[in-house]
Amino acid sequence: MQVRRKRVELEQAPGPTKRFIFVLLEKFSMLSFASAVECLRIANRMSGRTLYSWAVHGEGGETVTCSAGTTFQLDGDLTDLQRDDTILLCGGLDVQDVTSKKLLAWLRREARKGAMVGGLCTGSYALAKAGLLDGKRATIHWENADSFAEEFEEVELTKSVFVVDGNRLSTAGGTSSIDMILKLIANDHGEELANAVADQLIYSSIRTDQDTQRLSIPTRIGVRHPKLSMVIQMMEANIEEPISPSILAQDVGMSTRQLERLFRRYLNRSPKRYYMELRLQKARNLLMQTDMSVINVALACGFASPSHFSKCYRAHYDTTPYRERGSKAVRVPPS
Repeated sequence: MQVRRKRVELEQAPGPTKRFIFVLLEKFSMLSFASAVECLRIANRMSGRTLYSWAVHGEGGETVTCSAGTTFQLDGDLTDLQRDDTILLCGGLDVQDVTSKKLLAWLRREARKGAMVGGLCTGSYALAKAGLLDGKRATIHWENADSFAEEFEEVELTKSVFVVDGNRLSTAGGTSSIDMILKLIANDHGEELANAVADQLIYSSIRTDQDTQRLSIPTRIGVRHPKLSMVIQMMEANIEEPISPSILAQDVGMSTRQLERLFRRYLNRSPKRYYMELRLQKARNLLMQTDMSVINVALACGFASPSHFSKCYRAHYDTTPYRERGSKAVRVPPS
């Protein structure tokens, strides 16, 4: 038996078809891109109208390969667009390496026309590099947040799933494209259509721009102890100027010895060791994702001297910061 689909009545008369231009960067995230396109397709289907259209562009105008190794045929090069187009830049791996001068010049030119411009996953890096996020709120995948914050101090970086700030859009990657596009659909045609699209996607919990992209600390570490969570949150917020375990313990109302026992019991390491691992993880992100000098990376992660930083880094990662930086240049991209 064929099931008849109920058409969603729009809250207002639809205007002209709104066009999205997806600009795919090499090694882009297929999930972020596909999530956005599917929302637009389903909105058309559920309304019975062509509310949205889209095209796929990229530098060179021929093909581009996603991070999973699948190659996509492009509809066109970085050409002049219509003023009412919405540009969504789809990023993924090694976004710094694939953000070219041609792309930046094109983004600035299109933005001057007044176009709405957004970045999916790491695409907001290219927007920031073009100066399009200066003075704006934005987000990016949490793995790239450290390097982004160091490079673009004029951007108000958030931990949100997505951000809409005027005519600038950004998402954190993954399924966050769904949340942002649903927000745009609701703005254009009402909540009923956006909810109908979510139902078709079996997407039962629509997130807002107030939701953060990472799991809560208790969920992430598998421990539900309020004081331990508070200490870890303070550690994560104070990487450049580490706080001593005694002060951390005092701030949550316990002794240093009690804090030590808490970390040993739940995380099988001392507070000092855990804090060091957080700082070294940030250092590795900065080494692999920025051109910051090793000395500046050390300072940004709370190390007083390069020699101490190098010693700690080698003990944890079995390589030196200088060799780690060198390995970045010889990584082989997926075929």
